[in-house]
Amino acid sequence: MSIPAPLLDETSLVKLADTLGERADRLRKEVGRVIVGQDRVIDEILVALLAGGHVLLEGVPGLAKTLLINTLASCLSLDYGRIQFTPDLMPSDVTGSQIIAEDPATRTRRFTFRKGPVFVNVLLADEINRTPPKTQAALLEAMAESQVTAGGARHTLPRPFFVLATQNPIEQEGTYRLPEAQLDRFLLKVNIDYPSRDEEALIIRRTTGTTSSKATPVVSQPEILGLQRITRSLRVSNHILEYAARIARLTRPGAEGSPSWCAEHIAWGAGPRAGQALILAAKARALLRGSFAVTRADVRDVALPVLRHRIVPSFQAEAEGLSTDDLVARLIGEAPAFPITEDYDAATRRILRS
Repeated sequence: MSIPAPLLDETSLVKLADTLGERADRLRKEVGRVIVGQDRVIDEILVALLAGGHVLLEGVPGLAKTLLINTLASCLSLDYGRIQFTPDLMPSDVTGSQIIAEDPATRTRRFTFRKGPVFVNVLLADEINRTPPKTQAALLEAMAESQVTAGGARHTLPRPFFVLATQNPIEQEGTYRLPEAQLDRFLLKVNIDYPSRDEEALIIRRTTGTTSSKATPVVSQPEILGLQRITRSLRVSNHILEYAARIARLTRPGAEGSPSWCAEHIAWGAGPRAGQALILAAKARALLRGSFAVTRADVRDVALPVLRHRIVPSFQAEAEGLSTDDLVARLIGEAPAFPITEDYDAATRRILRS
């Protein structure tokens, strides 16, 4: 278990923010020494890390999901742990359990808590949909509150605590679908696609030879905590907040202003946590591109990984071959057409006059 890192002072935070773009480039370069391609996936994982959220990675076998997470943990100087989820895994195998320990001096016995593999900075929950819901739920408290309750006592997880769960979209036998309540705990759902032809040739060349590359640390644990603090403290304009809220509300059939086609193609829309995730992820996206101003483009850039696991397509949508990505893309295309509120117009005029 790692020792909690001290927070950086204000001067260090400013310097850290100024060099964030450079550090992000160095991080991508270090990961690129081991992982070929997947730049979009890396950026989306970094967005979730800066925002203090968790990521659900979905991709077919052989796309280096585990290697990618392991490499990122090495670059971030964080403690890394892996749990291989299987049908016989118990909740105590994840969080830890109470055991009877004997004092060698007094020979007295008492219950003590033995920490489970969840007590790390970066946790790979590999093939999370292969374990029953009872064990899947063992992660809920850890993901939401960064703590584990056992025997009536609360045990705080190390900071930062970052869960990256993987699942295979093509195998359904022997799997347990994640319930919507747990899916909503993930800030982003990131889909990993097949590499391009040139990238696949490079992967084969790298992995069938005698040489191997290792990533080196780029960002320290205190710096990551500082970056998360900067992300939270970014100011967001009212019209950006309203824009994110409007996108989340558009996903709900029957909501005011929701397009008529939503009632036909969406069975269940995103909850309020979606709007929160849009803003937090947009803040992190702005920082990664070297800006302290969150724009509508930042919200649109993160909308797909934020919303794709928070809406449920209807039977009609599935019959027409429409995926959640298709529905989110259509919603994002229609959201900018909505008018901005009068309050924002009045505020804009005051700024222009000044």
